[in-house]
Amino acid sequence: MTKPMLILIAGPYASGTGGDPELMAKNLRRLEEAAWPIFQAGHVPMIGEWVALPVLASAGASGPFDPLAAEVMYPTAERLLQHCDAVLRLPGASRGADQDVAIARDRGIPVYFSLDEVPAAIPAAAPTA
Repeated sequence: MTKPMLILIAGPYASGTGGDPELMAKNLRRLEEAAWPIFQAGHVPMIGEWVALPVLASAGASGPFDPLAAEVMYPTAERLLQHCDAVLRLPGASRGADQDVAIARDRGIPVYFSLDEVPAAIPAAAPTA
C-alpha cells in the first residue's frame, strides 16, 4: 500500500482517429474507464484532456486540431506531470502518451501499464477531535 497518488491516465486520444470527433470521444471514454478503478484504489485519476480541452475552448480554439492546440495539448500534460505521482499508460499508439511516459521516467515516478499494477492507497487516518 502507498499514500494516495495523483495518477495521469495516458493513452491514445487523437492518434489514429483521422480527426474524427466520434473516434476521439470514444478514445476519451476509454481513458475515462480507468478513472473509477484508480479512484477505488484510493487515488485521484487525471486525464490531460480534462484540462487541455477547456483551456483550448476558453482561448477560442475550434478544437484539438486548431493551430493553438500545439501550444496547449502537450504543454498541459507536461505541466500536469510536474504534479502527478504516477502514470498509467494504456495500450495504443500515441506520441503524446509516449511523451508522458518519458517525462515520468525522467522525473523518476512510477509508470504502470495495467490497472493491476496500481497499488492500493493507504486509507487516510480519521481526524481526531
